[in-house]
Amino acid sequence: MILPTSDLPARRPLRRALLSALALGAAGLGGFVVWKARSVAWELTDPPFYRAQPLARVQGTYADLARGGEGDPGGTWSVAEVEGLQLWTLKRAKPSPGIVLLLHGFGDDRWGTSPALKWFPDLDAAIFTYRRRDDALRAGRGPEPFVTFGARESEEVVRVVRHLEACGWPRERIVLMGRSLGASVGLLALARLEREGGPLGGLIWEGAPASSRDFAERLVRGPKDRFWHPVLAPPIGALAARWAAQRAAYDPLDTDVLKVLGNRSFRTPALAILATQDRLAPPEIQARITRHFPQGRVLSVPTWHLNAAQVLGPDYPRAVREATERWLKRPRGPEGPRAEPGNP
Repeated sequence: MILPTSDLPARRPLRRALLSALALGAAGLGGFVVWKARSVAWELTDPPFYRAQPLARVQGTYADLARGGEGDPGGTWSVAEVEGLQLWTLKRAKPSPGIVLLLHGFGDDRWGTSPALKWFPDLDAAIFTYRRRDDALRAGRGPEPFVTFGARESEEVVRVVRHLEACGWPRERIVLMGRSLGASVGLLALARLEREGGPLGGLIWEGAPASSRDFAERLVRGPKDRFWHPVLAPPIGALAARWAAQRAAYDPLDTDVLKVLGNRSFRTPALAILATQDRLAPPEIQARITRHFPQGRVLSVPTWHLNAAQVLGPDYPRAVREATERWLKRPRGPEGPRAEPGNP
């Protein structure tokens, strides 16, 4: 249909209004994408819910753990400086068949993770805060050093394992345990450790985020699905991951667990706690990771990660203890490795 020439001027204001509305909509959408990506990037590098506890409270918790109770024998704390890190070790009164290195999760530190040593009443335990962020924040130097989502933290785990070896612990007596980001850190560190030497005593992991990019996208999606998630969540997550990596100076590919593992088949035995309803650590990714462990056991639980211990109840520490007893069944000598001096 050909409109009369006299009708065209009347249509021009309408077309201009539509174009202006589209431009405003595009600008608003672009602004939302940038705002959301920035907020997620800042959360990835500096978790807003993390607050370093006062040293007095940390020391009180460590003193309680040293006294033991409720089936845990307690022990004696020592501290060592390890290439700029501060490593805390709890030595049991009786000779231990091994030592567990506890790896804390996203937005946590050595204080928040230390009570997990009660799941290992027969083992010595060690723990540290990645990049000493707790000390930095207590000293008012935050938010740096930033969280690097496993890129730098896994390198620190490698250094600590080497230190434990230098203190007399053979690799086959060292067990790693990590939950949430601590699980990813443990997996990334194990890949490097097995590349350079023999297997460790074991790995216990729960709810490993697949990568900084995947985790960023899942932070965008949140606890509920929204109509815009399929279209906008992937690009916002990708932009946020790149932004976070630039802010904290790391390569986001170094946080990609499946990429780092490649086709590797680990010689280290593992216990995987697989949360089948997790939205932050997708169960399908967790299942793929378990295939890299021929000597692995998978314990599935219908919840999110970090809730598994509550849902499983006594079955959780029982599974942990059965695994470590199986992995470390050969006895140690009467003295065991030497301890480092220090006080909590």
